[in-house]
Amino acid sequence: MVPSLLFEVMLIFFLGIGSQWVAWRFRMPAIVVMAVTGLLIGPVFGFINPEEDFGSLYSPIISVAVAIILFEGSLNLSFKELRGLGKPVFRISTVGAFIAWILGSLTAHYIAGLSWAVAFVIGGLFIVTGPTVIMPLLRQAKLKPRPAKILKWEGIIVDPIGALLAVFAFEIIVYLTANDPDGTALIMFFAASMFAAVFGWLCGRAIGFIFERGHIPEFLKSPAVFTVVILCFTVADEIMHETGLLSVTAMGITLANMGISSVADMRHFKENISILLISAIFIMLTASLQIDTILEIFSPNIIGYVLLMMFLVRPLSIFLSTFRTGLTFNEKLLVGWIAPRGIVALTVSSYFATILLDAGYEDAEILTTLTFGLVFFTVIAHGFSIGWLAKRLNLSMEGRPGTLIVGSNKFTVELAKSLAKVNVPIIIVDRSWQKLKLAREAGVPFYHEEFLSEQTEHHLDTIPYEYLIAATDSNSYNALVCTTFMPEYGRTNVFKVSPYDKVSKSTEIVSKVGGRILFKHEVNLEDLIEKVDSGFVFRQTMITEQYSYKQYLDEKDEETVFLYIIKPSGKINYYSEEMRTVPSAGDIIVSLMPPNKEKAKIQARLTNEG
Repeated sequence: MVPSLLFEVMLIFFLGIGSQWVAWRFRMPAIVVMAVTGLLIGPVFGFINPEEDFGSLYSPIISVAVAIILFEGSLNLSFKELRGLGKPVFRISTVGAFIAWILGSLTAHYIAGLSWAVAFVIGGLFIVTGPTVIMPLLRQAKLKPRPAKILKWEGIIVDPIGALLAVFAFEIIVYLTANDPDGTALIMFFAASMFAAVFGWLCGRAIGFIFERGHIPEFLKSPAVFTVVILCFTVADEIMHETGLLSVTAMGITLANMGISSVADMRHFKENISILLISAIFIMLTASLQIDTILEIFSPNIIGYVLLMMFLVRPLSIFLSTFRTGLTFNEKLLVGWIAPRGIVALTVSSYFATILLDAGYEDAEILTTLTFGLVFFTVIAHGFSIGWLAKRLNLSMEGRPGTLIVGSNKFTVELAKSLAKVNVPIIIVDRSWQKLKLAREAGVPFYHEEFLSEQTEHHLDTIPYEYLIAATDSNSYNALVCTTFMPEYGRTNVFKVSPYDKVSKSTEIVSKVGGRILFKHEVNLEDLIEKVDSGFVFRQTMITEQYSYKQYLDEKDEETVFLYIIKPSGKINYYSEEMRTVPSAGDIIVSLMPPNKEKAKIQARLTNEG
């Protein structure tokens, strides 16, 4: 046991984020690492049991965290994303959910041995996937936009629908089994669900109105949003349990489609909070399980139920609901396979297990075990298979990490050509059609639009590109681009050409903000273009055991500009004085070299051949 509750809180957050790091470092599914970590420190070694240690605070903490996670996910659901995907998303979220409910309930009754009443409750709940498990998988797998968007929308939209279906099924059971049936409870359920959706919409509109009118200062906007999210969830959930999820989802979608810039600015902060909460809550839930529950999931009826849910119920519901929706067979196959269950299923099932047992349904004792079995097996199976399957179905963007260059000029076009030669995905973005003439003539992929505009965000697929280079002739614009996209690409993957002026040695503010300075501080864009005009060439040099990096440095010309390193894995490391870049054997250095150096090498080669 840990020495104090404070120490336990620290340990939960530390292990949660540590699991995320291990997953990133070794390219493993984060939810798998978190689940295993929680099981080890909880039921296996008995270090903590959050459900017992937190007492009456345990359920409210989990509920609020789930509400914030679901809100953050729904804040990314812009209707503009649905261009061409509205039909399959709608079908999966309605027809597909209904088919999955019916088939899942039949499976629970005939395979898991549950009574009809309990089977229909748990069948409604198990249609959910949710952002807690889908988002980490999408982040890991790098799917193509269509299947990624479908899985994201389904996970967030169906989350509250599944919880409401479970509540609806329970109310129907109570109504049908009552000695004196009264439809009041059913009417209350539909009224509460309608109120939750409207209340969420009103909360979203109210926050948007206040932000647009400037009634809240910038430093209070994020705290205000989180406070209203908790208010929105709590009010709806107090009226009818589980309707709070519907309410926060409606609030998030409302804000996402109002086009408020300050909400977009907070998105990365809220995503960071969501990752922290997902990590902590997954550790808490798995650490609170009992060892008997874990052992029980390997019983034949539970394993049979899980296998049918994964290999029959899910694929069948997707294929039937997406008939004539324009999805390809491969897309249906991938979406039909990926359906990991997560936090919502675990938390809501424990609630229904309690109320069903209180209502006299003794077979509800198995609900927690059944839920954990489905969560554990789907998380493991889908977590490890999504990347492999996406590649097999040609639905993955995997490959060498690409580079997106903002600014079309002689240097960036030649840089793009050198990257294309080594099969690195590349694209040049510029708002000037005239400047893009160089890219067009060179056959370099390009996109004609203002990079910071909303249209670019919705029409330009940025998934293949892990690096961003701002290389326009405006230093302030380069700094703005880097500052805007640093949260998305990461601090070490965003670069800008040097803003320094060699004559005045300017240290203007744009040199201090946004992005690392590319190549050398003393070599700005004007110098790079001048070198290209002077005949400088892009040369590849491999470092080997016989030809070391030190020898390469000794032989290089003083005017040579180191551009980037290609690692044997295909990873690109761009040169920057702000980063330690030391090539090793097997690395290829690409540099911009003076033409006289290249001519000398050619002459020496001809002499040797002669």
